[in-house]
Amino acid sequence: MYKLWEATYKEMLLLRRDFGGLVILFLMPLVLVITVTLIQDSSFKKINDAKIPILFINNDGGELSISILNNLTDSNSFEILSEINSIKVTEKEANDLVLKGKYKLAIIIPEKLTYNLNEKITQNVSSILSEFGIEAEETTLEKTKIEPQQIKLYFDPAAQLSFKNGVKNAIDKMVSKIETQTIYKAFQDELETEEAIFESESFISFIEINPNKKGIEIKPNSVQHNVPAWALFAIFFIVIPLSINMVKEKSQGTSVRLKTSPTSYLTFLGGKITVYLSVCMLQFLLMLLVGLYLFPHLGLPNLIINGSYLLLFIVALFSGLAAIGLGVLLGTMASTPEQSAPLGATLAVLLAAIGGVWVPVYIMPKFMQIIAKLSPMNWGLNAFFDVILRNGNFADILPEIALLGFFFILLAGSAFYYEKIKNAV
Repeated sequence: MYKLWEATYKEMLLLRRDFGGLVILFLMPLVLVITVTLIQDSSFKKINDAKIPILFINNDGGELSISILNNLTDSNSFEILSEINSIKVTEKEANDLVLKGKYKLAIIIPEKLTYNLNEKITQNVSSILSEFGIEAEETTLEKTKIEPQQIKLYFDPAAQLSFKNGVKNAIDKMVSKIETQTIYKAFQDELETEEAIFESESFISFIEINPNKKGIEIKPNSVQHNVPAWALFAIFFIVIPLSINMVKEKSQGTSVRLKTSPTSYLTFLGGKITVYLSVCMLQFLLMLLVGLYLFPHLGLPNLIINGSYLLLFIVALFSGLAAIGLGVLLGTMASTPEQSAPLGATLAVLLAAIGGVWVPVYIMPKFMQIIAKLSPMNWGLNAFFDVILRNGNFADILPEIALLGFFFILLAGSAFYYEKIKNAV
């Protein structure tokens, strides 16, 4: 135990000598998590608050087109424009303006849309009633074929597919509702009754419910996603100073002197693990405190943790071990700081990128989603989400922390085996 303490003290002295690097280890993740969360939160508010200007050319002027216009206006998502500089926009002008990217969308309502819809529905209702022996009032267009109508949507070529699908689905829903109400009204008119014989209100509706556990409903926010994600990123950045210090020991001859001492390599390795794991846990604690107490003063959502704080620190502990295992292997195999530093930074960024720290895994391509499951940051992130967002217990995070523990044992064991072979030669 005394030898382990001395090895630990040695690592503490090495870290203290590079005080600037130690400060960066704590300051870098704080700057990242605050900056990224502020950007995401403000962008989210901007998207919700801002209205997208679109062109609306109404060649119909009937109830259907007016209803579509009112629904678009009531959605508070669009700024509806029919004129520019007090001049009515034509379809050709709308096409040119959208093509140039001046507007994201132009909606063109065809002529006589409402009239033709009413006539078509009246024809259909008359045919249905005649089958039941009920004489319907003849219409002037009863035997005239009415062609289907088309509402033209001009989209900016740079518009995202999700935006296009959202607009088309919203307009299709409006039109379907109006058609249904028109059909009900046509039946009522043909049967010559003033009382409503059909209920036009939707019978089936949707309600959004967040899954809950133990009666606690969780509504995740940007802070709950960013704090654990960037805490993991900070933890894995411990790879850089750890590997550099190990390389310096080799280049300065310190490792040779240590090997001549009556102390096993595992003892020195235990000292490194103790010190750098303590740094990882302090980093995580600092990130938690920022999310709990600093973010509310910056106008950001509060970090709400309905799960166990103990489980969060267990996940952070195993994540730190995984990062240290990677750093030990890299420091053992690298020969110069110029090898270990850029490689360590690249590996940390790469594991973060494929692990879901920057981009959620579910929006990645299928093959990248498979690759993401190989990243230890993905394991740690899923375990954090199990606790923070899903009220998970120890059994829920056990698979992830088991993978993180195995990752540490595999890499640290590989470093020990490599060192043993190199010394034997």
